Amino acid sequence: MPRYFIEVAYKGTHFKGFQSQIAVNSIQGEINKALQTLFKIPIATTTSSRTDAGVHALQNFLHFDTDIQLPSSFIYNLNSIISQDILVKSIKPVQDQAHARFDAIKRKYAYHIIPYKNPFLRETAYFLPFKLDIGLMNEAAQRLLHYTSFESFSKRNTDVKNFNCKITTSHFDINENEMIYHVASNRFLRGMVRALVGTLLQVGRKKISIAAFEEIICKKDCTYADFSAPAHGLFLENVSYPDSIFILNNETQSI
Repeated sequence: MPRYFIEVAYKGTHFKGFQSQIAVNSIQGEINKALQTLFKIPIATTTSSRTDAGVHALQNFLHFDTDIQLPSSFIYNLNSIISQDILVKSIKPVQDQAHARFDAIKRKYAYHIIPYKNPFLRETAYFLPFKLDIGLMNEAAQRLLHYTSFESFSKRNTDVKNFNCKITTSHFDINENEMIYHVASNRFLRGMVRALVGTLLQVGRKKISIAAFEEIICKKDCTYADFSAPAHGLFLENVSYPDSIFILNNETQSI
């Protein structure tokens, strides 16, 4: 049966997370409902990255199987019935064994912080009215590139075989009135980005030293990390896949 990847973007404010759950409003649940409405049969999707409640995405993926021919208006039809907080960006045919989660080779996140109250950004950036030393934060952020085990930045009771991640990007920059933390890795653990941000902010406020930050990494104990950074400042920006999983034909649709 043919397999397709759905590329989506969403504002996570009014959802209880990405993954479908019984009696809970989720992004995947909304997409499944919209697909069932169009296909007239239940459609099961598989997710790429399970963002938490309140987290946003500029790009995320799901896959589903169907032997029903997709009309040329499929994306338009899907967007016309789905929540206004969700945008379907593309539908792409892929190899039969392609997997939205396991075939991803890199994920990139951005965390937005604002120093002044802004009602227009209150749902998409963390208002933090404290002086931060971005130089110290960037120095600590760069140290992450030298480690592979991040158990200290993972929530407990998570179903993973190991805590190894290969972080390839980790830095802060200033964009107009926002400070943004950029981080990319082959994989992320549950709660990892928010824990990294919260702990790096402790460095920026000079509550802990860079040496103490590295000690937290080495302790492999999440009780030492700071998980307080709220979800609404976090964006999943990009999920990358090898080109070989995509099938290039006229079934690909984009907005």
